[in-house]
Amino acid sequence: MQSECLEALDVLERYLLPTLPRMESTEERCDALVRVDRVEGGLALTIDDQPVATAARMVDLVPALIRVLDDAVIQRLTSLRAVHAGTVLLGKRILLLPGSTHAGKSSLVAELLRRGATYFSDEYALIDPEGRVHPYPRPLLLRNGRPDQFPVLPGELNAPVGHSPAPVGWIMSLRYEPASSWSVALIPQGEAVLMLLRNTPHVLAESPDLVGVFQRAVTGAMCYTGRRAEVVPAADEILRMVGNAG
Repeated sequence: MQSECLEALDVLERYLLPTLPRMESTEERCDALVRVDRVEGGLALTIDDQPVATAARMVDLVPALIRVLDDAVIQRLTSLRAVHAGTVLLGKRILLLPGSTHAGKSSLVAELLRRGATYFSDEYALIDPEGRVHPYPRPLLLRNGRPDQFPVLPGELNAPVGHSPAPVGWIMSLRYEPASSWSVALIPQGEAVLMLLRNTPHVLAESPDLVGVFQRAVTGAMCYTGRRAEVVPAADEILRMVGNAG
């Protein structure tokens, strides 16, 4: 990270994967060079000398930076496989909420964190060859009624962050329909594997182990699909189902 703006460096330090240890690096050794410069009207973010975004405040550049970081992490995965999914720990097992970007995963994850869940990720579940999920604790990107996303740390929701892998206990693919009522149905684990495949950024032909990894992930999990309305009643229903199952 490079910047002559101390405010920008402070914001980057706060939000750029804050739970990971820091180390000194050089431009020759770094995987990606992040730079923030003052420009007319605000700040400009570049990564490897490529323009990414401009904004009046540094905090408004954080979502763009996190999305670029996400892409870089996914491209560099070796043994882990990724699924687009909100991911929280409930007790000793993981709840996966697979869905595409803008599907409402982050807002539902945030509500579950307020209810005592442990944070793993609001965007990617990272699954190892044994089917366990590892934390990817980037800041949550929330809208909270605003048109643009805003970074929120789990600690701001009084939530702990996961630090070790855990098995999957529940998979719930929930389609957001504002005027609907809660309606979910149990599905076979084989269908859940297909659900994970539909939500992975990996190409199956380039990652032939995907099916086996996802099969091991769903083994022992209760798998559901259906629809939900707003996050508060949806979180109520999720916790009721998890409590009844566990």
